[in-house]
Amino acid sequence: MSDLMKVTIDGITVEVAPGTSILNAARQIGGDIVPPAMCYYSKLEGSGGKCRTCIVKVSKGSEKDPRPMPKLVASCRTTVMDGMEVQNITSPEVLEARNGVVEMLLINHPLDCPICDQAGECDLQNLGYENGLQRTRYEFERRTFERIDIGDKIQLHMNRCILCYRCVFTADQITNKRVHGILNRGDHSEISTYIQTAVDNDFSGNVIDVCPVGALTDKTFRFKNRVWFTKPVDAHRNCDHEKCNGKVTLWYKGADVLRVTARKDQFGEVEEFICNTCRFEKKATSDWNIEQPTAIADTSVIASNHYDTFRPLPVIKENLALQEANKVELEKSTKF
Repeated sequence: MSDLMKVTIDGITVEVAPGTSILNAARQIGGDIVPPAMCYYSKLEGSGGKCRTCIVKVSKGSEKDPRPMPKLVASCRTTVMDGMEVQNITSPEVLEARNGVVEMLLINHPLDCPICDQAGECDLQNLGYENGLQRTRYEFERRTFERIDIGDKIQLHMNRCILCYRCVFTADQITNKRVHGILNRGDHSEISTYIQTAVDNDFSGNVIDVCPVGALTDKTFRFKNRVWFTKPVDAHRNCDHEKCNGKVTLWYKGADVLRVTARKDQFGEVEEFICNTCRFEKKATSDWNIEQPTAIADTSVIASNHYDTFRPLPVIKENLALQEANKVELEKSTKF
């Protein structure tokens, strides 16, 4: 235990292993003090340091060197030091700077939440509500792109992309070869392929799960339903693919499975990547072993139509019969 480092974030002290980033130290504490992250992904090596939404203020560098860091730093790329003190939501400077970062991210982003499949589980949408301005100060024409199919079941809406690079890292690290990436430079940069529908491998669908906005969408789910009208359920199957564990989330509307996604943790990150067979081709309840309703945070809009336990049909019928009997007894007792 002696080699652990103590770091204090917004007045809360936690002990972490050497090499831990400020962001991951905050995640060990949890709650509101965890900085938002649009580009960092713990499962993807090399991610982070691009969107700057996770910036924090280091008011004390360490016990050995207590001087504060002169500028705000990206918490996902800054490792803790023993005795470090960090301010996130307790620093007006951080909150003001984060508002500016969100304003920059939204400069070219279209206001199409009402028709976007990502609405209701979009990190940028949440960030915009928490840190966005009531109006934009941007007076120039926004850059626009035509929608393209980069795979037979994946559509790219580059207008929504914030260049977080998550999909690029995913393709680099879990597929045999990457065929999409960043084209051009500067403000002309865009995610694309040189040949349309070129993204074709057994794990290509995972780029949809890691996208924090609605730039990469599942063509088999597009416009079928709003996510808050569906009911997510954990399920698994014995998948033949050696790199896929077959553990997924099924999204139900009534008795129909509208989509299948990888399971995500409390920070919205995929726990285990799944193959395209599980994602796109297994959309019948009979294909899966049902486990339990997916845990949904109370702050999520999905929780408005969620349930915590299964109620088999016989139990429901029994409860209805009991309610009817109670109603009859109540009517008898109120007659004079």
